[in-house]
Amino acid sequence: MAEDRTPPGKRAGQRGRAAAASDPPFTGGVPLSPRARRPARALRTVALKPLARRLSFYLLLSAAAFIAFVPFLYMAANSLKTLGETITRVSANPFSPEFWPRIPQWHNFLQAMRDEDMGHYLLNSVIISVTTVGGVLLTSSLAAYAFARLRFAGSRFIFSVLIATLMIPDTVLLIQNFLVVTHFGWLNRLPALTVPFMGSAFFIFLLRQFFKQIPDSLVESARMEGASHLRILFRIVVPLSGAPLFTAGFLAFSDSWNSLQWPLVVTQTDRWRPIAVGLAKFVSEAGPYTQLRMAGAIIALLPTLLLFLAAQRQITEAIARTGIKS
Repeated sequence: MAEDRTPPGKRAGQRGRAAAASDPPFTGGVPLSPRARRPARALRTVALKPLARRLSFYLLLSAAAFIAFVPFLYMAANSLKTLGETITRVSANPFSPEFWPRIPQWHNFLQAMRDEDMGHYLLNSVIISVTTVGGVLLTSSLAAYAFARLRFAGSRFIFSVLIATLMIPDTVLLIQNFLVVTHFGWLNRLPALTVPFMGSAFFIFLLRQFFKQIPDSLVESARMEGASHLRILFRIVVPLSGAPLFTAGFLAFSDSWNSLQWPLVVTQTDRWRPIAVGLAKFVSEAGPYTQLRMAGAIIALLPTLLLFLAAQRQITEAIARTGIKS
C-alpha cells in the first residue's frame, strides 16, 4: 500500500475544502433559503406561473366577449337570409351551418330602406337626438357650474333632492309628462320629443363632480380680471371639460336614439316618429319580415356604434381621470 506523503497542512486544507463543498452555502453567516437553492428548471416553472394566470384570464375574457357578441352575429346572419330561411334555418350556435345564410341577401338592406321609408325615420332620429344633446349639454353645464362654483342658500339641499330624483322610474312620470306636453300643445311636434329630456339629474351630477376638480386658481384669476360667471363657464370650464361633456353627449344621444315608448305616446302620425318606431312596421298580417327587421336594426345601430368608436377615448378618459392639478 502506497504511503501518503502529502504534508499534514496540505491534507488539512483539502479536508476543509471538501467539507465546505458538502455543506450548504452561507451568505453573511445566514444560510440561503430553500427557494434560492432550487434548480434552474424549478425557477423557470415559478416564473411561468404568472404568465399562465394572465393567459387564463385573457382566455376567460375572450370567451365572455364572444358570448356577448353572439346576438350581434345572430342579427347580422338573419339580415342576410331569405324570409324562408329565417323560419327553416334557425340556430343559436354560430358554429352550426344553420346559423348562417346559404347565399347572403345583401339587397335586404336596400329593401328595408325603400319599403318602409327608413330614410325618413333616420332623419327624424338624427334631428331629435342632436337637438336633445344640445339642450342637455347646455342645461346640464349651467346647473353643474352653479352647484360646483356658486354658494347660495339651500344649494346642498336642492342638489340632494335633485340626486334623489334618480330613484324615480321614468314610467312613473309618463302621465305627468304627457299632461304637460298636451297643455303646451306639443303633441305630434318636435318639442314633445326633445324638451322633456333636456334636463337630466345624472348629467348634472356627472359634470358637477368634474367642475369641482378644476383648480380654484383659474377661476379666481378670471374673476380678478372681471370675467362674469358665464364667461368663466364657456371660456375656461367648458374647454377643460371636453371628456365629460363628450361622455354626457354620447349617453344622451344613445338614450334619445333608442327611445320607443315616449314617441309612441306623444305622436299619432309618422311625421316626427324616430327609427325605433319605424322598425316595428316590418310586420304584416302574415307575420313579421324578420330579415328586413334585422337589416333595419343594423342600419339603426350603425350611427350609435360609429359615434361610440369615435368617442371611446374621451369616455375612457372621463371615467379614469381623477382631476386636474394646478
